[in-house]
Amino acid sequence: MSEAEQLPPWLREQLARFEQIQQNLQAVLVQKQQVELEQAEAEKALEELNKNTNSDQIFKFAGNLLIKVPKDAIVKEMAEKKELAGTRSLVLAKQEARFRASLKEIQVKIDDSMKGGRARAAAAAEEE
Repeated sequence: MSEAEQLPPWLREQLARFEQIQQNLQAVLVQKQQVELEQAEAEKALEELNKNTNSDQIFKFAGNLLIKVPKDAIVKEMAEKKELAGTRSLVLAKQEARFRASLKEIQVKIDDSMKGGRARAAAAAEEE
């Protein structure tokens, strides 16, 4: 019999839940990294826009095209993009914290049950 088959069903369920939360945490961390990159790009774009005068021509990508845009319109767009990325980053940080707390809670339950199982096995071995 394999070790997994020897575990009680509730413990196997906790281990599966632990693995699922770990995967969810990894997905959130990847999303958070992407959002933080978007936010940094928007900040950099705003810095560059602030260096330009109103008479400078500014272009933005629209698919495969470059389109001339007014500076104030693109500044507003970049500021909104930065703000949206900041909000998304906060939401993802909260999700990350919840997943980490859940992992810690499940880890404690698993550790406690494993310690209890070892203690019961040791007690049974001593009785023999």
